[in-house]
Amino acid sequence: MDTMELQADAAFEPLLEMEMEMATLGADWLRCDQCAAYVARMVSHDRHDPIRHANLLSAALNELFELSFHTKESTGALTCRFHRNGSTERIELTLPCSAEQRSFYEAIVERIGSGQALANYLDVITNDAVRAEHAILLGLAINYDANIKLSEQDAGMLTFVVDLALERLLN
Repeated sequence: MDTMELQADAAFEPLLEMEMEMATLGADWLRCDQCAAYVARMVSHDRHDPIRHANLLSAALNELFELSFHTKESTGALTCRFHRNGSTERIELTLPCSAEQRSFYEAIVERIGSGQALANYLDVITNDAVRAEHAILLGLAINYDANIKLSEQDAGMLTFVVDLALERLLN
């Protein structure tokens, strides 16, 4: 990251952090939706329309949690951190991830940033052969106007950094 990006990141204030073992999350997929709904309500309580904000945030977070399921990793921990800067929520989702899976995610994030996200998304949702993770990330970018980046971590780990300006979508 460059200096300007670091300064922008410093403006994000921490709100919440949760950690869950991958085996626990994978053992009962219902926990994914329950965790997403709970965390979204906690983070949205002071927004202009907290119920609608929580609904949007819960749906986006549920999609991100689903990425952890697709990594097929059963060891290690999933960590989810929430930060806020004005009307923008930042979700940092760190999870175990193989080098092959990391390369796949890097390619998707690069496509999102290429300015062709909508065209790619339309291609992906009409192609049954495409992996679900592709549709998830493109869907976040298109449907939630999410800014998605990947952050370097230790070997075997990956962090998605997702900025959501949901307040803007609600107006």
